[in-house]
Amino acid sequence: MRAFQVTAHNTPPQLLEVDVPTPAAGEVVIEVAACGLNFADLLLIKGTYQEKPPLPVTLGMEMAGTITQVGEGVRGFHVGQRVAAHAGHGGLADYAKLPAALCVAMPQDMPFVDAAAFLIAYGTSHIALDHKAQLQCGERLLVLGASGGVGLTAVELGKVMGAEVIACARGADKLEICRQRGADHLIDSDTTDIRETVKALGGADVVYDPVGGAQFDAAFRACNRGARLLPLGFASGEVPQIPANILLVKNMSVLGFYIGGYVTLNPKVLTDSFTTLMAWYVEGRIKPHVSHVLALEQADAALDLLRTRKATGKVVVDLKA
Repeated sequence: MRAFQVTAHNTPPQLLEVDVPTPAAGEVVIEVAACGLNFADLLLIKGTYQEKPPLPVTLGMEMAGTITQVGEGVRGFHVGQRVAAHAGHGGLADYAKLPAALCVAMPQDMPFVDAAAFLIAYGTSHIALDHKAQLQCGERLLVLGASGGVGLTAVELGKVMGAEVIACARGADKLEICRQRGADHLIDSDTTDIRETVKALGGADVVYDPVGGAQFDAAFRACNRGARLLPLGFASGEVPQIPANILLVKNMSVLGFYIGGYVTLNPKVLTDSFTTLMAWYVEGRIKPHVSHVLALEQADAALDLLRTRKATGKVVVDLKA
């Protein structure tokens, strides 16, 4: 089978021919139809991601496809079933082996491309906003990097949860996509003072930040008393330093969140969230925004769309193209 693998860190991944895997106890093998890409895939290539699977490693953290093999002891899944999975790696291959516990049954009418773009972005935003920050109806939510893979889902879910949403992104085209997804206010991070604009709107009650750096600092200074901040990544390359004295005076909270950690920390939080999100998808309340779909042979170009920030929402690799 084909597999897009990292064989050495900081070297270009390669499309290789490898053996089709066989499931161990508790595992399934999926014939992958589509794989969603994430910024973390770029970190895996460099070896700087918080999880470092042994090399060689097949890229692709989330996938959707059809179960072809079921290992001993697996319950609730069967050969021929359509599933989505957040497995951490392995999705950019014709077949992927993973624990059955990481799979989620897909709604019957859900396309594989939608399912492959679904779990990490929506799961990250839903758990961060609901479980961690406990976002309330009527609160003001500031989303940094709002046109990106996770940022756009935070805009969309914030509106579903009843928040007033401020979307911060670069350029009119990206901000227009945020508006279409429900943003109430738009901030161009290249031309607008984030701190002063958010304060003029009444300040932020919750900040959703996959960017870090100067944007985090500006958002931090625009927070209301009792605000909650969610540092979810550092796409800017700069990890912010948080002045604890301001946290004290304003009774603010900083809530770290990494969705992969919940696989062992509290997997029920993941499964409960995915169940809720799938129901919202079926009801038509949410729908993934996929800006690019490319073939496996174009995986390098697909990753470059993330690297150069030319994508909005999700980039998906179609294994059947």
